[in-house]
Amino acid sequence: MNNQTEPFTKEDPWRVFRIMAEFVDSFETLSQVGPSVTIFGSARTKPNDPYYQAARTMARELARHKLPVITGGGPGIMEAANRGAAEGGGKSIGLNIELPFEQKGNRFANAPIHFHYFFSRKVCFVKYSIAFVFMPGGYGTLDEFFEVITLAQTQRIPRFPLILFGRRHWRGLLRWMKTALVREKMINPADLDLFLLTDDADEAVQRILDYMRQVGPPESTPRALA
Repeated sequence: MNNQTEPFTKEDPWRVFRIMAEFVDSFETLSQVGPSVTIFGSARTKPNDPYYQAARTMARELARHKLPVITGGGPGIMEAANRGAAEGGGKSIGLNIELPFEQKGNRFANAPIHFHYFFSRKVCFVKYSIAFVFMPGGYGTLDEFFEVITLAQTQRIPRFPLILFGRRHWRGLLRWMKTALVREKMINPADLDLFLLTDDADEAVQRILDYMRQVGPPESTPRALA
């Protein structure tokens, strides 16, 4: 037997148990939290950035309306949202991931959960959220946006509020989606109605609160990936 394959065949089956442990631990914690709002965005955004302040404001208002806030648990926009939720007296959840750079847990998450695997973390973002805010960000934020909007388009999750915050940041992507995707019939024109584009933190919060009033109390709220 090739010695290079031995560690793989010995270790890989045990990896299943580590994956299971991540799901069991995170499900146990998050199932007690109730319907939440996930706020995505760049780890590189500084506290003096307007987007940092907007994320902090939105999270604070959501917490005041008894809505827990979930983030990736790191710095930048994630810190801002966890900070705002904590300031609003709410549950401030950080799903932190082990990375070689940039990612480190922020001190404002009062319910931190740690992950080794991206895919188990992504399941938790979606499973326990009833609204998603996408602040300006890089590859990670784009990945999360397209993951969630694909689930909405294919009706794997309900028509939760999906909010793109920052018109200037997102306009190039949306222009490309209209030309390269809609014009070439890769998506339907109606697929561009799956999200709200805004620069207004109050509008974003109101959109989420309107949805909550529409669907009723938390126990009757549709959940993703049931």
